[in-house]
Amino acid sequence: MRIISRLHGERRRARQGALIVPLVELSSDLVTLRPYRDEDAPLLCAAAIESIESVGRWMPWCHPHYAESDSVAWVEKSQQAWRSGNEYNFALFDRASRFAGGAGLNQFNRDHNLANLGYWVRQSRQGHGIAVSAVRCLARFGFETLRLTRIEIIAAADNIASRRVAQKSGAQFECLARNRLIVGGVPVTAAVYSLIPT
Repeated sequence: MRIISRLHGERRRARQGALIVPLVELSSDLVTLRPYRDEDAPLLCAAAIESIESVGRWMPWCHPHYAESDSVAWVEKSQQAWRSGNEYNFALFDRASRFAGGAGLNQFNRDHNLANLGYWVRQSRQGHGIAVSAVRCLARFGFETLRLTRIEIIAAADNIASRRVAQKSGAQFECLARNRLIVGGVPVTAAVYSLIPT
């Protein structure tokens, strides 16, 4: 798989050890990932509303009352988190430049140099390899740009689609962790996968 990364500017460390990275675009033959822009809010809203049945089952932010104001707030939060180096959230587009979902690196553990990798794909674009391609792009960004030594993917044990994405992306299954996630207000067992630099 060909992965292209465009990084403009220099990386630098913040006071708490966060790595401040200039805006970057990641791409493969299937997807393009770029930081959220203000104009992405309506695209995100439409994708979320379309995906309440599938994505909303596992991700509480995707709920029946989701509105464009939620998307605007997410875009603003993502932009601020990027500037501070606390999270790197990307809007996800398919090869036809259609908004397909989102993915990102978050929950950084600076002491142990690891992060969580999360992803979601809108319902109409699921099952096309988009999430797998996004995970591979993000993992490369995490290892080569952020210099992480471990990336984790955590999915509810019953979330077979997300677990399949983790497996197809090359992540190694490590364990089932009890009460690792809260889904619908209820603690659930989650599958823990990991990626490390090769």
